Amino acid sequence: MIPSDAPRAAGALAGTAPGPALAGRTGYDPQFLGVPVPLPMPVDPAVETVVLPYTHFTVVLRPDRRMAAAAAVCIDGARRPADGPAAEVPPEGGWRCDPRLAGDRQAGDAVYRDNSLDKGQLVHPLAPGWGGAAEADRARADTFHYPNAAPQADVVNRARQVWQGLEKHLLDHAARHDRRLAVLTGPVLHDSDPPYRGVQVPLRFWKVAAFRRPDGVPAATAYVLDQSPDLIWDAERALAGATPGAPPPLGAFRTFQVPVTDVAELTSLDLGPLPAADLLPAARTPQERWRRLRSLDDIVLRHR
Repeated sequence: MIPSDAPRAAGALAGTAPGPALAGRTGYDPQFLGVPVPLPMPVDPAVETVVLPYTHFTVVLRPDRRMAAAAAVCIDGARRPADGPAAEVPPEGGWRCDPRLAGDRQAGDAVYRDNSLDKGQLVHPLAPGWGGAAEADRARADTFHYPNAAPQADVVNRARQVWQGLEKHLLDHAARHDRRLAVLTGPVLHDSDPPYRGVQVPLRFWKVAAFRRPDGVPAATAYVLDQSPDLIWDAERALAGATPGAPPPLGAFRTFQVPVTDVAELTSLDLGPLPAADLLPAARTPQERWRRLRSLDDIVLRHR
């Protein structure tokens, strides 16, 4: 694995000059936990990326896919203000493209207009919304830039509620214990993802939460959300049956707690020290390796 602090190849962009609307954004802090948790970057240095810093979070965008390979957010539970009724509402003007990036290198409104696809926010508005009032508001507003979204099915089922509840569960846990968290997340980008309106729709999403235990030792847990077509049917046949001009058929969501190493393998991202800090016990059999979550009570947050 390439070390997280290794120089990137010429094909990987370290970032772009900030536009006036996003000037001064410092983004995700790899030292936020007091132990290094680097920004997730592709293991293959030939993969082009653009690093986009926002307030308290950063998006690592893949221009070839026009969406993020990863996003990383710092959460300070001790400095979270009370969530007002408009905390999760887009700012005036709604969703917008990042002015630091050409429009054809990010998936904008045309991908989501007049269809059943949701804008799946990678970094939830409440996650970076801490600090002073103006700082928290700016962070929440920053999450409504298109690089922080990826297409998700609008299917509402319990597994999706578990995935969405997971974010709040992590936020509440941080606030209750005045704890700092680093949360890494993104879509699983595969070459076989179905095409639609100039992008490929990811069929899985991932999330890794990192924090320090009371003894100072780093800990991590990982999760996968699967929106693949119904596995009763052959996935290729299901996707081949898509209606021309319509989004690809997607299945009901399934949420799993998984080994951090599996996320690293699925995404080909360098997750630094987090695989070694995993709290999910080693599975005895392959069938037990991915722990299906039907409620938040199923999450394992400590070694047994």
